[in-house]
Amino acid sequence: MKGQKAIIPIGQIEQRILLIRGQRVMLDADLAMLYGVPTRVLNQAVRRNLKRFPQDFMFKLTQLEKDQVITICDHLKNLR
Repeated sequence: MKGQKAIIPIGQIEQRILLIRGQRVMLDADLAMLYGVPTRVLNQAVRRNLKRFPQDFMFKLTQLEKDQVITICDHLKNLR
């Protein structure tokens, strides 16, 4: 499938959207999965291009927020 773009069902994307601090967000791991790249590669690309993103584009979860997200998201159990 090299060179072809996969179509991702909208439901699969909607399932990855979380409400944190009153904001609808997606975790970097979920975005990386959708783009088909490792999470670290996605984060490196964002860091290299920070000027292209609004200042409030991303934020780091507190440990409590991370624990809560892992608890409610079965696909993140390996992050414990």
